[in-house]
Amino acid sequence: MDVFVTGGTGAIGRYAVPALIAAGHRVSGLARSDAAAAALTLAGATPVRVSLFDVEALTSAFAGCDAVANLASALPATATFAFHSSWRECLKIRSEGSAAVVDAALAAGVPRVVQESVVMLYADGGDDWLDESSPVDEYPISRGNHAAEASARRFTESGGVGTVLRFGLFYGVGAAHSEEIMAMARRHLGFVAGRSDAYQSSIHLADAADAVVAALGVPAGTYNVVDDEPLTKAANADALAAAVGRRRWVTGPGRAAVALGDRTTSLTRSLRVSNERSRTGAGWSPRYASVREGYAQMAAASR
Repeated sequence: MDVFVTGGTGAIGRYAVPALIAAGHRVSGLARSDAAAAALTLAGATPVRVSLFDVEALTSAFAGCDAVANLASALPATATFAFHSSWRECLKIRSEGSAAVVDAALAAGVPRVVQESVVMLYADGGDDWLDESSPVDEYPISRGNHAAEASARRFTESGGVGTVLRFGLFYGVGAAHSEEIMAMARRHLGFVAGRSDAYQSSIHLADAADAVVAALGVPAGTYNVVDDEPLTKAANADALAAAVGRRRWVTGPGRAAVALGDRTTSLTRSLRVSNERSRTGAGWSPRYASVREGYAQMAAASR
């Protein structure tokens, strides 16, 4: 297939582009800079200098494509994560950008769009397993993801195949937040946001990339992309400490993170998310069953 990728040099894009090419697809990618163009070329893709918000230019770029994978995002740095203002660019990319991608894909006659989203949209589920039919929640920093998912549904309603991939919390080499938390673990600091017994659903970037490839052959709809065994946040911190050969001496911010309200709600809720639909509907399964195995690989790769 001819696949156009936006966000091809981002955290997941850097894994998805090579995975698509390894699967035999021809890949073109949006490049906003010379550095991005060079990175795409090095990965074996064809860079296209175009704006994510220019529908006319995107329409030309999408001509002849069998699918578009919209992986564009702009997460704020850890230090500014809790400030609503730091999410403006991400909100624009996920709302206006996803709308432009769908408009262009429809105009170009592209039959399939794959849209990145996150499982952090689900309402707190406590100890219960959550699937794609579970209730979702709306809070300020989730607006972009809700808008992106709405764009994908609009694409399906217009006759295309719109697929939403709700990813767990990314980790792996290249996922900046997880790299920072691993660096903390090497200093005996454990990161636990909210209750220590709350669940966290994660996904290694390599497994997320494989899900993008698998999504090219599934029916329209929403698919959770998470590992097989979500751990509690305390167990997650212990797994990370074990991966770097350390013990947890200090843990935080704990319940103090809850006091920040909707600024940190995506990190403090309990999300025990099932990947069953992706397994049965897409034939996808993660190579890292949990962060125990994935953190060990990440630690070894980052040495």
